[in-house]
Amino acid sequence: MANRIIIQIYCVLIVNLLIGVLKKSLKRQWSFSNLVSFCRIHLFNYIHLTKFVESPENDWELDIENDGQLGLFDHYLANG
Repeated sequence: MANRIIIQIYCVLIVNLLIGVLKKSLKRQWSFSNLVSFCRIHLFNYIHLTKFVESPENDWELDIENDGQLGLFDHYLANG
């Protein structure tokens, strides 16, 4: 039981650290709670989070050609 609680505490500390790093890297001033809300809402969306929080009022789309992330089935579909 104690291990579960310790793991949850470590997870919360890691998330706080990552959001703190994100907050420091942004040009706009956001409150910590707003950044947490953005991350929570867009957790499973395919967006570039830093570009979104820099200009949330603009239209944002996923730029598949320039995102630098490989797809799981790209090789399979290309040879298909």
